[in-house]
Amino acid sequence: MSVSEAEVDLSADEQRGLELIKETGGIHQSDFWKELDISSRKGSRIAESLVEAELINREQTVYNGHNTYYLEPTAKDLDFRLLMAGDLLSPFIGEEEVDPQSDSFSQWLMNLAYEE
Repeated sequence: MSVSEAEVDLSADEQRGLELIKETGGIHQSDFWKELDISSRKGSRIAESLVEAELINREQTVYNGHNTYYLEPTAKDLDFRLLMAGDLLSPFIGEEEVDPQSDSFSQWLMNLAYEE
């Protein structure tokens, strides 16, 4: 994953927070500061800073009966290349049951093998 210009200017705590959000794919702010072992006030400041840098999205929600925010990485930070084999999108996308014997899966897998 590439490091954006905004990420270069982050403090150590902000970098830790951003990594946590990226690793989890999204986390409630009430759990965020606990995971980082910091105060809720500091966790809120870090989240606000990451939102201002457009590195995460912050959406108000209710979690365990309390108002909080859900923090998730911005779409630009997601790496969709892992779903591709050549110009073919993974046949697992949008399917509840995938047939490993299907032609689309075999073709996708072959394209993936020949990329390397």
